[in-house]
Amino acid sequence: MPLGTRGNVAYPFSRLRTDGFWHLIPNPGYEKQINRDFSSMTRLREVCAGARVEDELFRLICDPHAREQLRAVLISTYFAPEVQPAVAEQGSVNMAAFEYSRELVNEVKEAGIHWAHQGDERSMRVRDQGFRKAIVDLYGHRCAMCGIRMLTPEGHTVVEAAHVKPWSESHDDLPTNGMALCRLCHWSFDEGIMSVGEHYQVLVSREVQHEHNLPGHILTLRDRNIFRPEQEKFWPAQENLGWHRRKYFRG
Repeated sequence: MPLGTRGNVAYPFSRLRTDGFWHLIPNPGYEKQINRDFSSMTRLREVCAGARVEDELFRLICDPHAREQLRAVLISTYFAPEVQPAVAEQGSVNMAAFEYSRELVNEVKEAGIHWAHQGDERSMRVRDQGFRKAIVDLYGHRCAMCGIRMLTPEGHTVVEAAHVKPWSESHDDLPTNGMALCRLCHWSFDEGIMSVGEHYQVLVSREVQHEHNLPGHILTLRDRNIFRPEQEKFWPAQENLGWHRRKYFRG
């Protein structure tokens, strides 16, 4: 895509089908429409179940050295010279963040220690991106407090990954120190207007009812159970929630 234009993840799916290594798989009933171009993710998801790459290419992608060679060729061929370093760097960050998110879900206790001692911008990006992926995936893109779940066809989500006990104090990125929250609930949690009780119920501060405030649906969340990951071992730890209630919650 030329600089300054907006891309679309749907474009390559249909346009790569003539290159010999990329085969679209239709959803049942859409076999006759599989050879058309798709300009939106909504249409792509409707027609296509996915795509399959040739076995030989798949084997190369599975090999770390070959994969990096392929990535370098793609970047040098299809990206403007002035953005190639940034694209290469972001690819490296993405891979490191993915590995970090796997460590968090696998409950590697020392997962955050390495990054805590780095302190550079790249390490912060890896840690933030990895923590976000782990938490948002565990909560299924659903806000723990209000339950809202919204995703665009491109995969943009309404929720963010929030630390219960801030990283600056805990250096803890494990799922037991995180929750997926929409922006309003995240702000309310950070401001101490909302918290989580000993029985995983939503706590709402009396301060939301101060004069001039219009809290809307927040009051309806009081005493409702929060939404949690399926596995109890990933629920926010009461040790961390108790810290938030003592230090932040306005009661």
